[in-house]
Amino acid sequence: MTFAEGPDGTRLFYESDGAGPAVILCDGIACEGFIWRYLQPGLTPAHRVLHFNYRGHGRSGPPLDPDRVGVEDHARDLHRVLDHAGVKRAVIIAHSMGTQVALEAWRQRPEAVAGMVLICGSYGLITRTFHGSDLLSVALPKAIELQQRFPGLMRALWSRGPVGLSMWVARAAGEVDALRLRSEDLAPYFEHVVRLEPGMFLRMLSAAGAHTAEDLLPEITAPTLVVAGERDTFTPVRYAEQMARQIRGAEFLRLDGASHTAPLEQPERLQAAVLAFLARVHP
Repeated sequence: MTFAEGPDGTRLFYESDGAGPAVILCDGIACEGFIWRYLQPGLTPAHRVLHFNYRGHGRSGPPLDPDRVGVEDHARDLHRVLDHAGVKRAVIIAHSMGTQVALEAWRQRPEAVAGMVLICGSYGLITRTFHGSDLLSVALPKAIELQQRFPGLMRALWSRGPVGLSMWVARAAGEVDALRLRSEDLAPYFEHVVRLEPGMFLRMLSAAGAHTAEDLLPEITAPTLVVAGERDTFTPVRYAEQMARQIRGAEFLRLDGASHTAPLEQPERLQAAVLAFLARVHP
């Protein structure tokens, strides 16, 4: 296992595989890599692929400063991982909230970002666009208040979420493509969620919901591919289209029928698009 150190000393787990031009995989919130199950092996024959866990996620340590869980903090951690791995420039391949992290990483050190693949994500304010409404942004402060008042109860309730029931609800509610997505591909996500510290997760979600990189979009010069799922209810496709229009020269790919877990539902089509994009960035 390999660990880098965040700016505040937080231990950051990362893995590295393959050789060639570097890419770094950037997860969504509450994820530790499940979404890359099919894409990651397809990249390693021609690329050096790095993947890291956010602070408080997976095998990374909890943030030493509990307030440093914002998008900007994750972007700084990403650069610390690249530095530790000896990588000067990399293409960032990001999913969901990782899109915000990728954009902030470009803001902080554009010379280190060779390109970006932004999958099923938005430039920010995600709690106001979830399911196309601001309901989550209204409910989140109340959830944080409950967690602060009753931390033990919240931890107990959080850890007792049955994985099987959660997957059934996700399928029944249309949050994922029930025909294409296999249960064994989604189960690691729910298994990881119940291991998270709920207070940290809520603070992180709140910070991501308040963050926006919209001001940055017209300034981006790195080659960019924006990928959206036609049936993505977490990040409705119109927000991805809006982001792609504001990034000069950005390519846009819509995966018909795909949901927020598009990389697991249509892996062949996504892999072909990403490899073609990488070949243009690193001819």
